[in-house]
Amino acid sequence: MSNRKMITAALPYANGPVHIGHLAGVYIPADVYARFQRRLGKDVAFICGSDEHGIPITIRAKKEGVTPQDIVDKYHGIIKKSFSDLGISFDEYSRTTSKKHYETSQDFFKVLYEKGKFTEEVSEQYFDEQANEFLADRYIVGTCPNCGNENAYGDQCEKCGSTLSPSELINPKSMLSGNVPILKETKNWYLPLNEYEDFLNEWIIEGHKDDWKPNVYGQVKSWLNDGLKPRAMTRDLNWGVPVPLPNAEGKVLYVWFDAPIGYISFTKEWAEKNGKDWKDYWQSEGSDLVHFIGKDNIVFHCIIFPAMMKAHGDYVMPKNVPAFEFLNLENDKISTSRNWAVWAHEYVEDFPGQQDVLRYALLSSAPETKDNNFTWKDFQTKNNSELVNKFGNFINRVISFTNKNFEGKVPNGVLDEESKTAIKTAIEKVSYHLEKYEFRNSLNSFMELVDYGNLYLQNAAPWKTIKEDINVAGQAMFVGAQIAAVVAQLCEPFMPFSAEKLFGYFNIEKKNWEDLQNSEIQIEVGHKIENAPLLFAPIEDSVIEAQIQKLEDTKQNNKKTNPNANPMKDEITFDDFTKIDLRTATITEAEKVEKADKLLKLTVDTGVDVRTVVSGIAESFTPEEVIGKQVMILLNLAPRKIRGIESQGMLLLTTKPDGKLSFVTPDDSNVENGIEIG
Repeated sequence: MSNRKMITAALPYANGPVHIGHLAGVYIPADVYARFQRRLGKDVAFICGSDEHGIPITIRAKKEGVTPQDIVDKYHGIIKKSFSDLGISFDEYSRTTSKKHYETSQDFFKVLYEKGKFTEEVSEQYFDEQANEFLADRYIVGTCPNCGNENAYGDQCEKCGSTLSPSELINPKSMLSGNVPILKETKNWYLPLNEYEDFLNEWIIEGHKDDWKPNVYGQVKSWLNDGLKPRAMTRDLNWGVPVPLPNAEGKVLYVWFDAPIGYISFTKEWAEKNGKDWKDYWQSEGSDLVHFIGKDNIVFHCIIFPAMMKAHGDYVMPKNVPAFEFLNLENDKISTSRNWAVWAHEYVEDFPGQQDVLRYALLSSAPETKDNNFTWKDFQTKNNSELVNKFGNFINRVISFTNKNFEGKVPNGVLDEESKTAIKTAIEKVSYHLEKYEFRNSLNSFMELVDYGNLYLQNAAPWKTIKEDINVAGQAMFVGAQIAAVVAQLCEPFMPFSAEKLFGYFNIEKKNWEDLQNSEIQIEVGHKIENAPLLFAPIEDSVIEAQIQKLEDTKQNNKKTNPNANPMKDEITFDDFTKIDLRTATITEAEKVEKADKLLKLTVDTGVDVRTVVSGIAESFTPEEVIGKQVMILLNLAPRKIRGIESQGMLLLTTKPDGKLSFVTPDDSNVENGIEIG
C-alpha cells in the first residue's frame, strides 16, 4: 500500500454557495478520509478549489448585470470560508482563474496537441447574430421534444430530466437576445474518446470490478457498452482559459478539460509553498490518487479525465473514485435555482459552535449507495438522542464523577478483557470501514464504543458502589477513562471540533493510528482530567421550527409566477369587498402640485360627479399625457388633504418592471364613466 495519498474533492461551481447536498456527497466524507490517512502517517495532499469557468457562471453574471469575475470573486470567498468554518481540512483550496492554473491547463493542452492526440473538426453550431457570439447549450431554450416543456435548455429539460442537444429543441431561441439563432460553421479540437475504449475497459472494467463502488462501476460500464464518441475539448466562448494556439481567438478550453486539471495546478501551488515536488503525487507509481465526487461527475472523472491523462502519458490513474449519490431535503430534490437547500454559510450563522452536529448528521445519513434524505426533525433527533444523550452523556459521566470523587485524577484500576476487546474492535472496525469508503458504517462503529461505555458505567454503577468501597468505584472510572480517551481519538476524523475539546478535557494529544492501536492504556493512573462543560447542547423545538418555516417560506415563494410580487395582504370577507365602490372614470384636467415632484392634481369625471384627486404619478406621466385618460377610481375612499388639497378618491395603477407606473384601464375604451366594477 502506498504511503502517499493524493486526495481530491470535486471543484464546486463558484456561481453560488455550497449546500448540505455538496457537503454530504463530497466534502465531509473526503475530509474524514483525509484526516484518517494523516492519522495513519500517510503523506497526504488534500486538494480542491473553486471551478470559476463554465456557463452557469456567465448565466448568473448576465442575470445579475455584473461580470463573471465579479461572480466568482464573490462566491469563491463564501465557499472557501464555509469549508474552513466546517473544518474541511484542505491542504490547498485555490481557484481556476489563478495564473498557475491557466499555465498548467494550457501546457497540458499543448502536450496533447503536439502529440497529435486531437482531431480538428468543423461543425455547425447555433449563433446569435445580434449578440454576435456562438451559443453554449445552456444559452439556447426551446420546447422539449419529449414532454413539451417550452423552457427546456439546449442540454437538458429540467421538467422531465431528458438529456438533449440543441438541435433536438423545437423552436430554439437565444437566451441572450430572444432571437432565433442561426447555424454557423466553427472549428474545434476534439479528443477521440473512442480510441481509449480498450484502455478504459482493461483499467476499470477488468481492473476495478472488485474494489470500486457498484454505482460508479455500473455507470462506467454502461457508457463503455454504448460506445464512446469524440468530444470537443474547446468551446466558442469569451470566458475561460484561452486555447493556446494561433488563430484560436474567441475559443476557450472546455470547462471539463480545464477543471480536473485544477487538481494538478492546485497541487503545484501547494507544493511550491511547502517545499514539495508535485510530480511525486501525480506522476509517481508510489502515489494513490483518489477522487471524491458526486454521481453526476462520474463520466468526467472515470472516462474523460483518465483519457486525457492517458493521452498525455505522464500521469497515474485514480486508485478509486468513491462517488456518492444525491441527498434530498425534506423529501424533495435539493435545487439551487428554487432555493430549496440548507446553505453551509447560513447553517454556521444559525448554529454557532455546532459544526460537528451537522457533520455527524450528514455522515450518519450519507448517500453512499443510494439517494438519501435530510430532515430537520431527524437532525434534531440525532443531536438530542445520539450526541447529547449518548456521546455527551458518557463523557460527562466520566469527567464529572472523576472530578467530584477523585480530585479529577484517574483512579487506580485495570482494564478488563471485555473492555479491551470492545476498544480493539472499535479501532479496527472504524479503520476497516474508512479504508473501504464506508463512512456510515465507520461512524456507527465509533458510536458502538460510546454505547459500550455507557452500558459499562450503567452496569458498574460507581455512584452506588462508592458508598461502600471507593476502590471498586475507582476501578469502574479507570475503565471509563480509558474508553473515553479512545472515543476522543476515534471521533477526530468525524467531529474534529469535538475531538479538540476532548483532547483539552482529558489533557491528551492526538495520536497516530498505530500508536492508538498499540496502546492498551490510554491514560495513566493519576492523570488529570479537567472539570469541563458539556460537550453537546440540546436543540430546542423552536429552533427546528424556525428552520422548517424558512423552507416553507421558500416553498411558497417558489409558487409565485412573479418572484417580485409582494405577499398577499390580510384576507377580507365578501361583505368587506361589497363596501368597495370601484368605478370607471375619465381624467379631464391635470396640473403639477407646487413644490411636490411626485404629485399631480387631477380633475376626474366619475359619472357620479366631477371631483379632485391628488395622485403620486408625476414621475411616470406628464399632465398632458393623462388628460383624456380613462381610468378606474376607488370612489368611496374617505377624503384626505394632501399638500393642502382635498383629495377625493384613489386611482388604480400598477408598477411595470422598469419601475414606471401604468394605469389599470378598461379593455373597451368606450365604457361610460360611472360604471361599477366588481
